[in-house]
Amino acid sequence: MFSWSARLCGCRFWSLSVLGVILVTCCNVLLTIRLLQNAPDCETRVLPGLTAPQAAKRLVTALALTPPPPLRVNGSAEDVASSAADFTLNLHLGRWDSRRLYKMFDWTSVGTKYVELSQNFCVCLATQSSLERLFSLVQVAHQWAGPISAALFLSSPDELKIAKHYIRFVRHCYATVKERVTFHVAIPRDHPSFTSEARMSAGMENEKLDCSKPEASLRLLMRHRRPEAARWRVKLPYPQNHMRNLARRNCQTSYVFVTDVDIVPSGQQAEKLDAFLRKQHCPDGLCAFVIPTYELDERVRFPQNKSELVRLAKKGLARPFHQKVFIYNQFATNFTKWQLAPDINPEVHVSHNVTNFEFLYEPFYVASDTVPAHDERFIGYGYTRNTQVYETFVAGFQFRVLSPIFTVHWGLQNKKSRPGWRERQNSLNRRNFEIFKREVFARYQKDPLRMLNPRIKHSPAARSSP
Repeated sequence: MFSWSARLCGCRFWSLSVLGVILVTCCNVLLTIRLLQNAPDCETRVLPGLTAPQAAKRLVTALALTPPPPLRVNGSAEDVASSAADFTLNLHLGRWDSRRLYKMFDWTSVGTKYVELSQNFCVCLATQSSLERLFSLVQVAHQWAGPISAALFLSSPDELKIAKHYIRFVRHCYATVKERVTFHVAIPRDHPSFTSEARMSAGMENEKLDCSKPEASLRLLMRHRRPEAARWRVKLPYPQNHMRNLARRNCQTSYVFVTDVDIVPSGQQAEKLDAFLRKQHCPDGLCAFVIPTYELDERVRFPQNKSELVRLAKKGLARPFHQKVFIYNQFATNFTKWQLAPDINPEVHVSHNVTNFEFLYEPFYVASDTVPAHDERFIGYGYTRNTQVYETFVAGFQFRVLSPIFTVHWGLQNKKSRPGWRERQNSLNRRNFEIFKREVFARYQKDPLRMLNPRIKHSPAARSSP
């Protein structure tokens, strides 16, 4: 019998002479020496700032990583994507906010075309969400063709596990999410169990998630959150302004559009805004371009253009955002003027300027990335967005309403009683505002709304806020 290697060479082993065997052996030795001489110097090919042993240790650690369990998508078990590409978060790293209340993790999941989109567009959509509302991002990514920087707040290790699972799911099912959205995460300091991640339940691992139902799929996963983790809002305020800043700071464009995750842009808005902003409509850079926001009855389809939206508004199936809940929220936009203005020009243009600015106004707007940040002393509900809008106004920015683009929030909202924890947060933020307004005056030496006049009431409670 002769070996398979000899058979593949096309000769019998015993047909070689002794001299031939010696020659072959010598050739192999010389070839081996030659290859060793040309091999790269491994000791010099290490990461900057790491010694060779440190680099080797990092490599061993990387190879030892266990990929997350496969998802069951539409009933079939399959590995959605590589875990490193879908969601990467090391709890021992991250960065703290200024008061060490929350830990931030940048770039936990990067859109495959995020860098390219950031180079091609001059405006980035910066949005933020709790885990419960994350499904809304699917429609946002479908409507917005530019880069999306999304900050996600996770209140417990249970939510961290669910978030990893769900982000892998939506990245697999929706190319627009996988390509356009980059995720960042914030977790609270006052949750010691984050130091050791919770184990993923076998039930969640085996859930059959349907790509056509992003909201229902998230609800399936949320059932695996422990009851105490589901009640986090009672004791733990949602850090809205931290999340807005986290999303905005990771945008790579010169303009930012800061929104909430359930605010959905009209069709082709990124492309139209990009063309508008490149025409230098604001030479001094002190412009805040307001995009009107409407509530939309859940029984109707998403309006394809402004004309459809106006028709829905006339039928009572759409109305200005928070009109029934807290009218001052968007009142200065002047929706009546926006709806009556004829749209002869299909391109994005300025419909009118905001001339009746007042405190508590909080539109969603596009501006250069030089606008003031959201003050992170305001945590939870009350004085979060409107304080940033107020400081932007004091800083000299002119608010201008754009047309024919718009944004939509699903569902017609009505007044309802607030839970006790929300009122406590609002009261605490009201006290913080007394300090904030004095700091704004000291910073800009202006008080256009006479906020420092003790006779004028500016608090939401005095204006019948929700």
